[in-house]
Amino acid sequence: MACKGNPLSRRSFLTVGAVGGMGLTLADLLSVREARADLKHYDFIEAKAKSCIHVYLPGGMAHQESFDPKPFSPIEYRGEMGTIKTNTGEVVSEAIPQLAKIADKIAIIRSMSHGEAAHERGTHNMFTGYRPSPALTFPSFGSIISHQYGPRENLPPYVCVPNQPNEYAGTGYLSSSFAPFSLGSDPASGGFKVRDLNLPNGVDNDRFARRRSALEAVNYYFQQRDKSDNVGAMSTFYERAYSMISSKKAREAFDINKEDGKLRDAYGRNTAGQRLLMARRLVEAGVRMVTLTYGGWDMHSNITRSMKSQMPALDQGLAMLVKDLDQRGLLDSTLIMVSSEFGRTPKINATAGRDHWPKVFSVMMAGGGVKGGTIYGSSNAIASEPEDDPVGPEALASTMYHQMGIISDKEIMAPGDRPIEIVNGGTVLKGLIS
Repeated sequence: MACKGNPLSRRSFLTVGAVGGMGLTLADLLSVREARADLKHYDFIEAKAKSCIHVYLPGGMAHQESFDPKPFSPIEYRGEMGTIKTNTGEVVSEAIPQLAKIADKIAIIRSMSHGEAAHERGTHNMFTGYRPSPALTFPSFGSIISHQYGPRENLPPYVCVPNQPNEYAGTGYLSSSFAPFSLGSDPASGGFKVRDLNLPNGVDNDRFARRRSALEAVNYYFQQRDKSDNVGAMSTFYERAYSMISSKKAREAFDINKEDGKLRDAYGRNTAGQRLLMARRLVEAGVRMVTLTYGGWDMHSNITRSMKSQMPALDQGLAMLVKDLDQRGLLDSTLIMVSSEFGRTPKINATAGRDHWPKVFSVMMAGGGVKGGTIYGSSNAIASEPEDDPVGPEALASTMYHQMGIISDKEIMAPGDRPIEIVNGGTVLKGLIS
């Protein structure tokens, strides 16, 4: 279906004549976006967000011990952790006191749901908006955004911090030229340095330019004889690498040591805090999509102790990310999405933990045109299934793309010249966005 935000159907708006009827010249049309030659005039809607930060919590974070506690259910369902009120009067777990203080700036989806209880299949859902298929490998959000928009400010459009976290964060059926750029090491580690951003020892700018010319000649030779994806993709990678190496601004975007020490302390001198701070640096510099991971949330035993161990750093870093972006005037143009592959079982198990539960779980969003202070949907009294407004991966993906200005039912070409919709059947969550 065509996105409701687009006044013309994607399928009906296919002729240049339609442009003239709207009073637009071809020059006007081409100036709407940082255009690439293969994009058509119906590919985009107005973008609320220029960038997206996807914070992924691998393992399946418990919704009961985070964004959707059930304080009035029996102890075997609610667990041992208490609750606190947010600055909007809602109730969340005591594990996220810093986020509770800025609840007016975040939105919580309490009715996420799908049917995949295996880690790999749930992860696929939450990185692609598609349920797994044996016939086709689907591209990740970041690769789709890279494909649709391309680079900005000499920076890769899609960056993973610190590395591509799983196979579903990759390009799927798209060309490998839309793969993420990975930092290669953790920003929280001592002596952190991004790989491949500096010239090798003994190579000055002149020698670098000569090597580049020679490589371009070799690439041209093979491109005339081999039309495979690998040749074109490598050429694209080299061009983007040249741009980063030759741009001081691009190189500095990856240098977390440029940040004031007090701000680094405010984020937290730990894995969560420094990865989130790096994500802010990258979107501020021009990266379109940053995917980062933190922790392990597969808490089959001792969930209270595990949550108290892992959540404080995430709570501190996430709250600081929202505040930092807001203070810099970047929150409205940066979409934050915090997700996991599924939730945890309604009832505490025999080892004081919770097991896999895809029927209902929570996602946090902020910025990028999302309504702060919003609770979207609800789960039932024991957090076992959605009570109101269930949200599937397709709807979440469609909403994210909508905020990024991408029409989610647009078709792109898979192998064999097969047209595939970016998202199949998702609807934009209008109650979540402004």
